[in-house]
Amino acid sequence: MSETRGLIEVADALFGGAMTTAAAAIAGRLMWHSTQVRSGRRRFFGRELLWELPIAIGMAIIGEAVAAYLGLDRTVSTGVVASLAYLGPRGAEALLTRVLFRRKDI
Repeated sequence: MSETRGLIEVADALFGGAMTTAAAAIAGRLMWHSTQVRSGRRRFFGRELLWELPIAIGMAIIGEAVAAYLGLDRTVSTGVVASLAYLGPRGAEALLTRVLFRRKDI
């Protein structure tokens, strides 16, 4: 019986882990960019789109570090990267602040 493989496992096998992580980060930033376009805050092919690439790369590095620290497997790690890339630096900061500084008396 053959083993069923998911999208991330196939992408890892075809392109390698680094390319899969980069693709996940770019997909996360494009999802966020698309919501900005839909709400009328941006044009799809505007100058702002160029700034998304360094953000995606930075969030990929951060996401992989977080996933490694938490000991997550490759599939979950890729999901963490895409999620953090979607949130971006400000969203990740807000999430981290909420997690680290949540009140204990609630």
